Amino acid sequence: MTSPAHPLPHSALPTGQPLAGLVVAVTSADQGYGRPISSALARAGASVVLIGGNAETLAAASSGLEALGGTAIPIKADVGVPLDWLSAQNRILEIFGALHGIVHLADKRASSDFTMLSENEWMDLFNCNVKSSVGIAQIVRRRLPGTWLTIIGPHLDEQGLHAWPQRGAIRALVEQAHLEDLRLNLVLPARASSGDETLDQPLADTVLTLALPGMAHLRGNVMDVPLPPVPRLRVSDSPYGLTL
Repeated sequence: MTSPAHPLPHSALPTGQPLAGLVVAVTSADQGYGRPISSALARAGASVVLIGGNAETLAAASSGLEALGGTAIPIKADVGVPLDWLSAQNRILEIFGALHGIVHLADKRASSDFTMLSENEWMDLFNCNVKSSVGIAQIVRRRLPGTWLTIIGPHLDEQGLHAWPQRGAIRALVEQAHLEDLRLNLVLPARASSGDETLDQPLADTVLTLALPGMAHLRGNVMDVPLPPVPRLRVSDSPYGLTL
């Protein structure tokens, strides 16, 4: 059953570093929601593994977290390719000896509307969002059955017909994961990332709440996360040219 998420406000979140000693991997960590999620996990004490396709931006994001006192390492991998994910997972185990949780961003957006979506575009969406989610879950079940997986699914403001089968497939995976004794949850943001960590903080707080050791009993949940709207710049007649 889909329900709106009500993440704990900052004042109610555990103080200190409740994730100290835990290792968490974040896919697409150098872009979109990957940035505020990685920051929230690092501030909570987790060792964060930043996974993505661009070695330079991953290294920059990792350095930024380290400068703030966090522990982070970058690993380049295409998680839509199961062997790439397996290689990344093995590398994490070599470095840390454990992988306690994974936050997977399965939220790639289409560049065309449904009518104009090409077969190649659709397959790219499917691979990035659905295939990757199934592949990670399968490999985790096979090799690390105690590891939790939180999936960030296609944004709710993407209403094209192509978005619905993606959400449906990922939702079914999450809701039935108990059959394989997997701890999976699905989070659906109200919109795409704003690029402003403050505006995107409710999503990061939801992921952080699910990552807390005391929430290990939560699985099979599909949560909608309301987010504040992104201010829009518009041309005005004022001498400054642009206003909010």
